[in-house]
Amino acid sequence: MSNNRFETDAIRIQVAQTEEKEHSNPVFFTSSFTFEDAEEMRATFAGEKDRNIYSRFTNPNAEELVRKVCTMEGAPFGYAHATGMASVYATFAALLNAGDHLLSCRSIFGSTHTLFTKIFPKWNIETTYLDVADMDTWDDAVKPSSKVFYLESPTNPALEVIDLELVADFCRKHNLIFIVDNCFATPYLQRPMEFGAQLVIHSATKYMDGQGRVMGGIVVGEKELIEEIYTFSRSTGPAISPFNAWTISKSLETLAVRMDRHCDNALQIAQRLEKEEKVEYVLYPFLPSHPNYAIAKKQMKAGGGMLSFNVKGGIVAGRNFLNALQMCSLTANLGDTRTIATHPASTTHAKLTEEERNEVGISPGLIRISVGLEHVEDIWEDIIQALQKI
Repeated sequence: MSNNRFETDAIRIQVAQTEEKEHSNPVFFTSSFTFEDAEEMRATFAGEKDRNIYSRFTNPNAEELVRKVCTMEGAPFGYAHATGMASVYATFAALLNAGDHLLSCRSIFGSTHTLFTKIFPKWNIETTYLDVADMDTWDDAVKPSSKVFYLESPTNPALEVIDLELVADFCRKHNLIFIVDNCFATPYLQRPMEFGAQLVIHSATKYMDGQGRVMGGIVVGEKELIEEIYTFSRSTGPAISPFNAWTISKSLETLAVRMDRHCDNALQIAQRLEKEEKVEYVLYPFLPSHPNYAIAKKQMKAGGGMLSFNVKGGIVAGRNFLNALQMCSLTANLGDTRTIATHPASTTHAKLTEEERNEVGISPGLIRISVGLEHVEDIWEDIIQALQKI
């Protein structure tokens, strides 16, 4: 592991220079790599020599991205995928077998919920959702077939912050693989492996790229688990493209400064929203009013760039708010330089039933804001004028 600090590693970790001695590494647009002779080729395919064979397996740009994120997260190994959901799917598909059982926090990304409830049951893989606020019920949910405990923290979109140390203790007690989706926090704000996680997943499409340009996913963690995920991914083909890996790796050079600004802007917006009459409540991890404020302060450096708030007037008021926005973008993304507003009940979590949405804190008037890097006063002026029109 490097002895440098986070910001330095984000910039200075690079693949080896070519004979051209480039300062910024190139994009390796190639499907395959050549060998000097038959013996080198044999030794490489036999695993005796570590080098690139085919870009579906490894590529210098993907290798650089993985090395960076591993260093950032304090993980020994990793693999980069084409999308965040490819990383989620490949992780579970590699580690679970028919008849296995997984435990998950209830508040998760909508596509992950679809994976657990619509796709995995076809292969006799069962999911039990847990109330993360009631640990007394967890032991009863464990079965002999239980293999994995999965969670997001902060969660999407209710921004619950889950005590990772307590979950790690529970997983050790029941011999469960502990997996954390760290997308909202990024490794700059939270390093789940320091609290006992064994695998950490990111949608690199979000804050890691940070500018809404490319897609990517990455999973890092313990060697034995990553080896299984790599073997599955090498054969099934969800590898990240060299260009996307190059783009995200370059973007990580500015992750720290971007997250500082995201967090500063988001905290100011959250504090102001708490004072507005048309807002019932605000959810932001570093607000003292947040139910998990103490946990967030323990395991996060700052509160992140995401916040949610509930407008009075329900679904009609929520839609009117979105329609009244003039600068903020309405799009199915987050972690962008641009501020983004969404209405989870009718978009990202529309496939959940109303009962399921209520269980994870998605009320009809809930608005999720990915606070961008614009001037905070311009963000606030757009939000407040839209609030005045609902």
